[in-house]
Amino acid sequence: MRFLVITDLHQKESSIKWINELAEDYNVRAILFLGDVTDFGTCEDGRKILLQLKKETYLVPGNCDPCNLSQNNADIVHDVHGRAFEIDGVKFAALGGSNITIFNTLCELDEDTITKKLEAISSEGMILMTHAPSYEVLDKISSGINVGSKAIRRILDKYHPIVALSGHIHEDIGIININKTLCINPGPARDGHAVLLEVNDKTVSARAVGPAD
Repeated sequence: MRFLVITDLHQKESSIKWINELAEDYNVRAILFLGDVTDFGTCEDGRKILLQLKKETYLVPGNCDPCNLSQNNADIVHDVHGRAFEIDGVKFAALGGSNITIFNTLCELDEDTITKKLEAISSEGMILMTHAPSYEVLDKISSGINVGSKAIRRILDKYHPIVALSGHIHEDIGIININKTLCINPGPARDGHAVLLEVNDKTVSARAVGPAD
C-alpha cells in the first residue's frame, strides 16, 4: 500500500499539478498531508487548495493554518487532527499544529496538551502523523538548534511507531531510522519535495520524490 506524504505547501498552488501527477503515477492509496496548507490563510483559502487534490486525503493542520482547517473541510478531506484511525488495517495516530514557537503562529499547543492528546490515541505498531517533529529528530533549524516537541519524542520512545511522519522544519529534510522507527520529514511541497511511503505487512520503506519523477 502506497501513500504520498506531503507537507508545508504554504499556499503555493502551482505545486498541486505535480502532486496530483505523482499520486496518479504511483497509484497511491491516499495522500497524507501533514499541514501548512496555507500561509497564515483562512479555512476558505485551504479549501480552495484541498478541492484541487484528486486523491483521497488525510489531513492535519500545520502551525501556519487555522487549527480548525481540517475540521472545517471534513466534507472533502479526512479530518484526522487529534484522532486515531485506520487505513486498510494500518493504525494511525495524528495531531496537527506545533509545539510553542517564538512566532506565535496560528496553531500551537503546549507540551502538556500534546502529551494528553497523543497519549489518548497512540498504540504500538502505529504510524504517527504529526506536523511538528520529535525533539532531536529532523528538527534542526538553520542555526543548528533543535526545536522539536519533547512530548512527541516521549510518544516516539514509548510506543515505537513503525513510522513517524512530520514536517514543519524546512531545513531538516530526511528519512532516518530511530530505534526501529522510520522517521520522515518529506520537506516542503512548496519547494518540490514529497515522499512515497510503502507499507506492507508492517514492513515499511520510503523514498523522496518530486516533480521530475
